[in-house]
Amino acid sequence: MLDDEQLCEAARNGDADRVRTLISAGADVTYFDGDGLTPLMHAAKHGQSAVVSSLLAAGAPWNALSPSKLSAGDFAMDAGHQDAFDLLLNAGIQAELILGTIARTDTNGDSHGDYLEDRITFSENKLMDSSSKAIMMAWEKPLMEAHAKAICSAGGHILNIGFGMGLVDTAIQKYGAVTHTIVEAHPEVYDRMLRSGWGEKENVKIVFGRWQDVLSQLESYDGIFFDTYGEYYEDMREFHQHLPTLLKPGGIYSFFNGLCGGNAFFHVVYCQLVSLELQTLGYETQLIPLPVKDCLGEEVWEGVKHKYWELDTYYLPVCQSVQE
Repeated sequence: MLDDEQLCEAARNGDADRVRTLISAGADVTYFDGDGLTPLMHAAKHGQSAVVSSLLAAGAPWNALSPSKLSAGDFAMDAGHQDAFDLLLNAGIQAELILGTIARTDTNGDSHGDYLEDRITFSENKLMDSSSKAIMMAWEKPLMEAHAKAICSAGGHILNIGFGMGLVDTAIQKYGAVTHTIVEAHPEVYDRMLRSGWGEKENVKIVFGRWQDVLSQLESYDGIFFDTYGEYYEDMREFHQHLPTLLKPGGIYSFFNGLCGGNAFFHVVYCQLVSLELQTLGYETQLIPLPVKDCLGEEVWEGVKHKYWELDTYYLPVCQSVQE
């Protein structure tokens, strides 16, 4: 315990030699002190990048959270310590490439295996599952309109995976797509779409089923949007593998970027991770910052079990092929 406290103090003071000595003597790099901070959090908070490097090498958890739900990366980011931040960001990306743990443990990333059999409820401003978790909410409307504008920028044939409340599809209709294909897997949402007249629109084709099961019914598109509920990050990653077939050269792809929406640093990690993975497929990703703080008063979340978004800025991804 004494060595652990000394490790926190040495990390805070930037005494890299002392940190290494204490680690060699068996000090616990995962230790939380009386303030709920780990040695890595102390080092990050004070910009001690050499210590951050040593602690990460010794196995200090980059994704541990303080009582106020902040990680070491959040402390470095908030204090403007770029070197320490970059070390932690790289550690996070490497760890997630190998393990992918954050999107699995993040509440918004939980897998809802029974979602398609679940009863859902519709209201004017939200779509909820039977556990009072929000599937989609009206505050997202400006974001969905921005997504629609991006993927419709070249006109032509548009594909949307996941109808939900129909926010993005309503926006897509404003841009005069030649064809507008919608894939929706939930039977209640599908029935509501039909009752609302979506099946009667001249340029709309509705494909009922999980996207994984209906790929053979899809064609090639000028713009694609992806926003499913009840799936892991790995499901979106799998969808990305099909982009070279589904997206025409020069087409625009975007997705609802809600990954780790409750933690600023984890969100940055996943923004970078998705960008890197899309880059390996030949796509360049631009992240456009959109302020959303004014959309999210406490009244928005009334009756909702989990706040799936708690950040002030939403980064809208616009992905396009870099290949000739």
